[in-house]
Amino acid sequence: MMKKEMNKLDIPPVKEFLEMITAGGGEVYACKLAADMFKLKKEDFTEEVIDIITVGQFYEMAGGQGTQIIFV
Repeated sequence: MMKKEMNKLDIPPVKEFLEMITAGGGEVYACKLAADMFKLKKEDFTEEVIDIITVGQFYEMAGGQGTQIIFV
């Protein structure tokens, strides 16, 4: 059902979407809290995921550099 709705809205598959983000210069990080809850390690994620970081680390990296934070 979800895939059908995504197709209706012309949303690319997740893998393609992540590739588009990185091709456009964006960086993708995984949330440490979610990774810990589901017992996931970096190698469990797609290659576009640079690292698993905390929210604090994320804000330190993004803050004050004129960057735009987009939560997906």
